[in-house]
Amino acid sequence: LLSNTTMEGTARASLSASIPWIIQKREQQYSLCFFVGTDARAARLQEIMLQHDLSSVDIEYDIQDWYQRSRRAPIAIARGNIEHGVQFVDEGICFIAEQEIFPQRSFRRKKARKTLRRVMQSLGSLEHGNIVVHEEFGIGRFLGLVSLTVEDIPGDFVHVEYADSTLYLPVQNMGRLQRYLSADEQNPRLDRLGSKRWARTRQKVKESIVTLAGDLLTLYAERSIAQGWRYYPSGAEDERFADEFPYIETPDQLAAIEDVFSDMASAKPMDRLICGDVGFGKTEVAMRAAYKALQHGRQVAVLVPTTILVEQHKETFQTRFAPFGVSVAALSRFYSPRENREVKAQLKDGSLDIVIGTHTLLSRSIEFENLGLLIIDEEHRFGVKQKEKLKQLTSEIDVLTLTATPIPRTLQMSLTQIRDVSVIATPPQQRRLIKTYITERNDTTVKDALVRELRRGGQAYVVHNRVQSIHLIADSIRELLPDVRIEVAHGQMAEQDLERIMHQFVSHEIDVLVCTAIIESGLDIPNANTMIIDRSDMFGLAQLYQLRGRVGRSDRQSYCYFLIPESRRLGKEAQRRLKALQGIDNLGQGFQLALRDLEIRGAGNLLGKEQSGAMQAVGYEMYSKILEEAIAHVKGSESPLAHRVDPEVKLQIPAFLPEPYIPDVTERIILYQRLSALTSLDDAQELKEEIIDRFGNPGIETENLFDLMALRAFLRCCGIEKLEAGEQKITVSFHRDAPVDSDKVLSLITQQGNTYRLKGNHDLVVSVDEELALEDYLPLIRDLWYMIRNTQEDSTD
Repeated sequence: LLSNTTMEGTARASLSASIPWIIQKREQQYSLCFFVGTDARAARLQEIMLQHDLSSVDIEYDIQDWYQRSRRAPIAIARGNIEHGVQFVDEGICFIAEQEIFPQRSFRRKKARKTLRRVMQSLGSLEHGNIVVHEEFGIGRFLGLVSLTVEDIPGDFVHVEYADSTLYLPVQNMGRLQRYLSADEQNPRLDRLGSKRWARTRQKVKESIVTLAGDLLTLYAERSIAQGWRYYPSGAEDERFADEFPYIETPDQLAAIEDVFSDMASAKPMDRLICGDVGFGKTEVAMRAAYKALQHGRQVAVLVPTTILVEQHKETFQTRFAPFGVSVAALSRFYSPRENREVKAQLKDGSLDIVIGTHTLLSRSIEFENLGLLIIDEEHRFGVKQKEKLKQLTSEIDVLTLTATPIPRTLQMSLTQIRDVSVIATPPQQRRLIKTYITERNDTTVKDALVRELRRGGQAYVVHNRVQSIHLIADSIRELLPDVRIEVAHGQMAEQDLERIMHQFVSHEIDVLVCTAIIESGLDIPNANTMIIDRSDMFGLAQLYQLRGRVGRSDRQSYCYFLIPESRRLGKEAQRRLKALQGIDNLGQGFQLALRDLEIRGAGNLLGKEQSGAMQAVGYEMYSKILEEAIAHVKGSESPLAHRVDPEVKLQIPAFLPEPYIPDVTERIILYQRLSALTSLDDAQELKEEIIDRFGNPGIETENLFDLMALRAFLRCCGIEKLEAGEQKITVSFHRDAPVDSDKVLSLITQQGNTYRLKGNHDLVVSVDEELALEDYLPLIRDLWYMIRNTQEDSTD
């Protein structure tokens, strides 16, 4: 590693300071290859090399080619990212990481983003016995996967039970199934496969949604009338600010930043929700937006729910903006009246750039000279009156809301497109899952959990949400652990005392903090990685999730214990709430939590009583899909064609995930769901690489499945509903809205009648000389598509 060489002390300071080390390596006949993340960095590196009479070559892709050709230039610059530099003495070559020569790395990974639709499609994995909804056949019961051989071809099928018969659905069409979610504890009546009841039910729901869709259209009109400030698109100054970020952004972070910049560049005021788990980088997205506003001389206000969080955000913003001469101040109870008056005066005269505060920012005494951006952290923590003030304040300025667990109403607004949403579902590198346990309260469990954490030098939270008895809990822990430093914190303490105790905990002068839920938002203490929540059955699901998120903010294994009374004394809803939270065992699943919250609390009351019956009839996910279509209709548009087409591919080949390859049936179901929902070839390739990385080299059946699902993804984008292979022919059936140029189709049939012919209004028959291999279908369909598509309407590129 280069950090063990003479480069350690100088290279990290600056590139120029590294030149003597580079010259020394060249004298030793070493070839050097630098990895950088952007073209700007490569140009800067070349410029400094030339200033010291060092020639370099910029290689875009093939490092191996450069190496095998005797390193045609002794110094090379490549695009990419490595964590640390490496030198190979025998080969005489060094690879140098960007962060070893520049103050910060600039590498930006280009990966597929996780859109809201993609995240929603990955939720609600099916379990045996779940009630499901099929778009065409209605409500049934999911009974798992079954392996069947049909016409001598083995495969996996989804087994769904209906009132009168059984459906075996090919796994490639699993996207037509959704879980049935509703507020009612009772399961709905199963439909009959041969009945028209389901069609009538869907039609009634569509009719009931018409009024709601009209109301939503009115909201759209009001939003489109408002005019906001138009910022310049992303530029060099934004890159300069990004270069100071000391971590590699996740793909979802980059996508969220792109969304925010796009919103700010439009005339319509931004109202975007950034949803991501704690520690997933929402604050960095907010700071990128803040810097964009500051470039135009606009002020930024950051609204947070607690005074403790004000201090943490103030420190974070001051550190991040220090190199750019940005002034940051805070308003809260922690400051004297004189200090708060000075901050208010600076806001009024425009000398203060960024202010961070609690709901004090909403008071009439606050006047901004030129407010351009409002950042709201955890909107659900603010009351109805405060939100009404927000509406008055934010009619023409940009608003960015950050949340880990959107409340059901916010989630519903996002899903129905009333609010724009960006999802950060990709965990940072080295982040580990929080191990969660539900257990009845006893002293042995509490003592063992605390001792285990303290022995590794860590700290712990004990959450007890009743101020009247919190000191009794603290005293009981002192009896268990007499030599441990224990303090109490709650919201009814004097501000100075609370600030002092929290500062001591951050500084590791306290080992165990016994506290109320005051710590649930925003605190970032990486050394605290054990949490015990007393009477966890008394908390809401989102609140438990927020509390649990206070631990696990480092690469250490973290633990959370939900203490409950005897389980037989718990209500049904409390049991479901805790099991739901324990069952969320993957990083980045705040949206899944919100969906579970919708299921537990009931989604029907979100849109009024008149809509609860409609939602009950078809389930939440199907209701949302029908509502989306209705909104698109009243807006005079259509939802993307790829979301309305579910292609059926009939090829006589085995294509499935064999049990020996992926033994866990739940994992196979999740992967089938993801495969069936693919909408692009890039997504198909990415998922294929992920599966091979996790489970190893696939067999022929799995390779066939990858090729088949990639083909389906392309068919979906083209608006092709069905592809069927027959004897020396292929039949392609188009959706009625597929962007096909009829003149081109007629010309093709006229000029090549032996190969192409029309069958009905939407089917095209293609004659082939011999039976095609699976890998031949995609290029054949692609070539056909490029010949007949309407280039003005098509977006498959």
